[in-house]
Amino acid sequence: MWGGRFAEGPSAVMREINASIPFDKRLWRQDIAGSQAHVAMLGKQGIVSSEDAQAISEGLDAVASDFEADGVPVDYALEDIHMVTENALSEKIGEAAGRLHTARSRNDQVATDFRLWTRDAIDEASAGLKALQTALLARAEEHADSVMPGFTHLQSAQPVTLGHHLMAYYEMFARDRARLADARARLNLCPLGAAALAGTGFPIDREATASALGFDGPTRNSLDSVSDRDFAIEYLTAAVQASLHLSRLAEEFVIWASQPFGFVSLSDQWSTGSSIMPQKRNPDAAELVRGHAGRIMGCMTSLMVSMKGLPLAYSKDMQDDKPPVFEAHDLLGLCIAAMTGMVESASFRTDRMRGLAESGFATATDLADWLVREAGVPFRQAHHITGRAVARAEADGVRLDQLPLEALREVDDRIDQRVYDVLSVDASVASRMSFGGTAPSRVREAIAAARKTLEEEDR
Repeated sequence: MWGGRFAEGPSAVMREINASIPFDKRLWRQDIAGSQAHVAMLGKQGIVSSEDAQAISEGLDAVASDFEADGVPVDYALEDIHMVTENALSEKIGEAAGRLHTARSRNDQVATDFRLWTRDAIDEASAGLKALQTALLARAEEHADSVMPGFTHLQSAQPVTLGHHLMAYYEMFARDRARLADARARLNLCPLGAAALAGTGFPIDREATASALGFDGPTRNSLDSVSDRDFAIEYLTAAVQASLHLSRLAEEFVIWASQPFGFVSLSDQWSTGSSIMPQKRNPDAAELVRGHAGRIMGCMTSLMVSMKGLPLAYSKDMQDDKPPVFEAHDLLGLCIAAMTGMVESASFRTDRMRGLAESGFATATDLADWLVREAGVPFRQAHHITGRAVARAEADGVRLDQLPLEALREVDDRIDQRVYDVLSVDASVASRMSFGGTAPSRVREAIAAARKTLEEEDR
């Protein structure tokens, strides 16, 4: 392929370290698509004859059929997917295959293929996250009224509803999808035609190839076109953020499934047992989602370190751009699918949730707010009064709403019978009517708005 300049072939080690076909064979569909767009443009521009253009196009279709049926052959001598494809084309149509590479380089070719692949990966991740959002909506609607403890520092803080808690993750994944969409918009320019680094002297039509491949237009600088991997880093950045959110949700399931919490029972599909302890029901799928987040972060770091000191334009270091992106894509897809399955099939123990919400003095803030609202007590003073009431309830071994009025009035004589209207967990969650709050009516509003957003995406 480039042997005309060299008297000897590469050593076996050089051949192996130089070859990317073991991993970039995944790009074969994008490579075929890019070549089809390129040869159509070459034919239209008269750079190659219409007969050769047609023969190349039909040959590429045949090569694609072979790859689909039998897989891509791994030939280290041919180095990469581009030369494997061109070699297969040559075997089918002969000398005309050599005209396909007119007015392009492997540099703009791989940049185009990789952008096409990353665009598909973004669409796939967004669709998966949308399915997870849909699952969260369904379970949130089911549990819009189910009271559970809300936590800060993993300590019981204020009562919320399970529906409200699940909708928090819906919002996280909505931001992840927005980041993916932003990355896709910046990605969607076509490098094809930048050639090795300086463009080409052939009268090519870059707008035509960009349009044929679904890009918004061609990239604007040939040097940047072949050396840019921002699109891959942006995809990895969005993947990392999504994996962090998936990991947080997974951690909730790990904690909730433990016996001390007992908030959720994971289905057999998403649990494993122990080789020695027959009673165990381990949340391994959730733990692996949590673990995979670290690997996805490592993928992003790997590509950033590879790119950090490269001068313009293309350097062979950039061959290492694809393995971390491919790995992150595979791990992210598994994590999204696993969390979707867990959300859909989990059995939530709302009785246990309510019991713990009632037992942790979670309505203390409601007492403080009542003192401010009904007795005109400054909040800082109300905070101290409530703290004394909690200490009294704790000493007596009862909930705040079980303290007799006489005991509450011993703490502060401005407290009267009306305070019991706010001290139950149901009253507490119902009172949180501010926009974005946990009141069941607000949760249902949020669910309806979210469902409308997802439905509008499908129109």
